[in-house]
Amino acid sequence: MIIAESLAKEVNVKQACAALTIPRCGFYRWQRWDEKRMNERNRPVSPLALSEEEKQSVLDVLHSDRFVDRAPQEVYAALLDEGTYLCSVRTMYRILDNHDEVKERRNQLRHLSYKKPELIAAAPNQLWSWDIPKLKGPVK
Repeated sequence: MIIAESLAKEVNVKQACAALTIPRCGFYRWQRWDEKRMNERNRPVSPLALSEEEKQSVLDVLHSDRFVDRAPQEVYAALLDEGTYLCSVRTMYRILDNHDEVKERRNQLRHLSYKKPELIAAAPNQLWSWDIPKLKGPVK
């Protein structure tokens, strides 16, 4: 898209996008996205945002033995029943996502890889097996 932008300075946007075989709407969307990203960098921190200590306390609650295998929605509901409000469910998910912990939190069983038994006979009459094959014959 940078090429399209520099080419658009010399020729109009329609001709530049046609030359590069990209849709004009994609070019304009890219420009808006780039401006939006620049504005987000300069955005001040919200006064309602949790401090690092508060985020750590939420993370400690989520890691406690009581809630280690529960979803943030369940943790939120249990804490509200007790009269405790730490943050919203979405904020819990954001905190977990910042620590790369948004995944299945329950203790999952791991299925062992099972190797099929291999039957090897070194001599006649050492190995007997039962098999009922489906053989195609002249009559159904």
